[in-house]
Amino acid sequence: MKQRVISAVVLLAIVLLCVSLSEVTRVLFFGIAGVLCSYELSRNLEKIEVYCAAWVMYVYIAVQALLAIFHAGALLYIACFTGGIYLALFSGIVHKKVSGNGAIYTVAGLAYPGVLFGVLMMISVGEIWLEALVLAAISTWTCDTFALLGGMRFGKHKLAPLVSPNKTIEGCLCGALASLAAGFVIWLLPVFPYLSLPVCLITALLSSSLGQIGDLAESLIKRMIGTKDFGNLIPGHGGMFDRADSLLFSIPTAYLCLHLAGIGV
Repeated sequence: MKQRVISAVVLLAIVLLCVSLSEVTRVLFFGIAGVLCSYELSRNLEKIEVYCAAWVMYVYIAVQALLAIFHAGALLYIACFTGGIYLALFSGIVHKKVSGNGAIYTVAGLAYPGVLFGVLMMISVGEIWLEALVLAAISTWTCDTFALLGGMRFGKHKLAPLVSPNKTIEGCLCGALASLAAGFVIWLLPVFPYLSLPVCLITALLSSSLGQIGDLAESLIKRMIGTKDFGNLIPGHGGMFDRADSLLFSIPTAYLCLHLAGIGV
């Protein structure tokens, strides 16, 4: 537990430093995290004898980072993803070890986690990046903590036993209620006085709920591969993918909720 806490504190300090310095450091942080997650995914797929063209995912994320830094339009993002698909399939044609299965899994890797990290990089250079990150991160981490505690205390009915046997419906509900409390606290703080109470509550609830789905989505892949963690980069926490899974879903959700509420438009 001590190692887990120390790792969390160090990671949080690195995140705060990277996101607060400039647009470029925010993009680079999410880009590096995306490359690490892609690496972990490709290495773990080798356990089931699937060999991805990991370099395609790395190139895709690097190009996405450049597009974000230069505030490129949507058409270029679409062109980047299309080009990534071409390269992924071409790698299966020319590389015997990659072959058909590897090419298809490379396309899947472009979508998850590639596209989602591309979205995070785009959000990180937007007008409401701070609001989206704060609401998503605090509500998601609060939800995760109370879902665990609530599940241990009240858990009886399994949420998705074939994917994550330890998660319960009761824990999920405790986490959702806790995320509402987190949204209320954020509204009380004088950091974002222009955010109304309903916006804070709805954004916190929806982003944390999608964060729980993101956690289950990664668990689904780990169950398919037959591994507990994607890596050991972060002592006590596993790999980068194990830490990013929820936020890959919750941050875009928070950004969309704020955008639909007219914030930053």
